[in-house]
Amino acid sequence: MFEHVKEDIAIVFQRDPAARTHWEILTTYPGVHALLMHRLSHWLWCQRFFWLARFNSHIARWLTGIEIHPGATIGRRVFIDHGMGVVIGETAIIGDDCTLYHGVTLGGTSWNKGKRHPTLENNVVIGAGAKILGPITIGAGAKIGSNAVVVKDVPANATAVGIPARILEEETSTKDEVKNNTTKAASFTAYAVSDDNDKFNPETMSKALQTLLTHSAAQDKKIAALTKQLKTLIADTGSDAQVAIAFDIKQDHSS
Repeated sequence: MFEHVKEDIAIVFQRDPAARTHWEILTTYPGVHALLMHRLSHWLWCQRFFWLARFNSHIARWLTGIEIHPGATIGRRVFIDHGMGVVIGETAIIGDDCTLYHGVTLGGTSWNKGKRHPTLENNVVIGAGAKILGPITIGAGAKIGSNAVVVKDVPANATAVGIPARILEEETSTKDEVKNNTTKAASFTAYAVSDDNDKFNPETMSKALQTLLTHSAAQDKKIAALTKQLKTLIADTGSDAQVAIAFDIKQDHSS
């Protein structure tokens, strides 16, 4: 138990550059408070003290703004950043080294008993406001973009964005690398945003399209200037041959 508490505090230094001291983290980080209280609630739940477990989780929700059902299973070194509005359902399972931002929901889509909430494997990052719904699995090392709505399984090392979520990429990290946590340290990326060099990043694609549009506009200006010069030349000379050439150029341009 105490080993888990030490890990919950230590992981904050890796994932939040604003963290300064252990005392600051222990006293002012609601995500840490919610996890500490959940570990007690989950223990009580497993001992079948259901009401007491629910009451303890209710107090944690009131203090932190983070609602975690005491039946949820949460692994080691999980980090809930900011945390306000996070909801984690009863049958949710969160693996080791996962990161959740504010407004994340791990919810169910059915009123039937049994497994009805998501499973997050190790090293998953869930961006702010994302909704992961149903008894689906988010593979190890996957990233879910902010405000995405995920209702289907996401493969390991993939990035999912949008409503409903679609897969943008799958990195080449092996399962062994993910299991041993030897992938790039930035397997965690703030708010699940991809690098600028990622060719599948929508922002990168937008920049490429803008470059093409700018180049096309410049070419149009050059063609317009050449056409103007040809018209001036034709007006000065009156040559039938030059008129024919100018007409051909104009036809090619319009086609």
